[in-house]
Amino acid sequence: MKASSHLPNGADGARLSPALGNRVRSVGCADRSGPGAGAVCAARVWRWGPWVRRLFGWVAAVLWLVAPLSAQDWAKARLEQSPRHLEWVTIKHGDREVRCFLAYPEVAEKATAVVVIHEIFGLTDWVRGVADQLAEAGYIAIAPDLLSGSAPDGGGTEELGSGDAVRKAISGLAPAQITADLAAVVDHVGSLPAANGKVAVAGFCWGGTQSFRFATQNRRVVAAFPFYGSGPDQAEEIARIECPVYGFYGGNDARVNATIPTSERLMSAAGKRYQPVLYEGAGHGFMRAGEAPDASEANRKGRAAAWERWKKLLGEL
Repeated sequence: MKASSHLPNGADGARLSPALGNRVRSVGCADRSGPGAGAVCAARVWRWGPWVRRLFGWVAAVLWLVAPLSAQDWAKARLEQSPRHLEWVTIKHGDREVRCFLAYPEVAEKATAVVVIHEIFGLTDWVRGVADQLAEAGYIAIAPDLLSGSAPDGGGTEELGSGDAVRKAISGLAPAQITADLAAVVDHVGSLPAANGKVAVAGFCWGGTQSFRFATQNRRVVAAFPFYGSGPDQAEEIARIECPVYGFYGGNDARVNATIPTSERLMSAAGKRYQPVLYEGAGHGFMRAGEAPDASEANRKGRAAAWERWKKLLGEL
């Protein structure tokens, strides 16, 4: 789903999507990069001579090999420079132990807490970085590794290692276990001495879907923030939601955006508050991609606008 350029403007410069009944706002963040720039550069290198071509080939090969290993180096580097108190905690409930990353803000008053649900990639450095950035904004943030205990030796995301192993493990998680894990995390973080008792939940990709679903299962949550995740499609599930749901979606993410009208219809029929916003030109996963050093203009702008909206909404809780 892509909002067209002729959409009417809102008061804040956002554009409304007529395809979704003018209720979904689309924030403009067009990519101004020119097409074919890489081909032009490569053509010029080719004309510079055989030794340059060989050098260019070696560099390209090395970058291709190290890219998967260094993809999160920038996220890890930022995290290691954080001045805030960061710690690992293990939350126990029943026969489960959930390893969590906890970030504290530097504030004088008790703070609202946010549970950050990871993507399909598990609890990565980037997700931990999101928790730290929430703490920087003044909130207690906790990111549970919902893959805790899924590795052969009882470990979680880190022990599972490869992306395929992580994705396979996530696909095998039972909804009831996810709900129970998140409920235990909510109870833990909401009862911390530094917390004010208010707990919101947010998630990205797979975690976005889980954050929307968890809102149907837990009455303690004061707000849900699904980022590019789909919502429940049954009216009886939606009826159980007792908090506002604020959605964040990339304009170039037709797969997920195709689910928004159903969420709108069900939430409206149940008298629930649902406010989805599209960030024009941004793709699926734009919150992560928009933070990377090589981010596209659309993803970078989408991420910046989404962060500002998120912090504003959190401040209103």
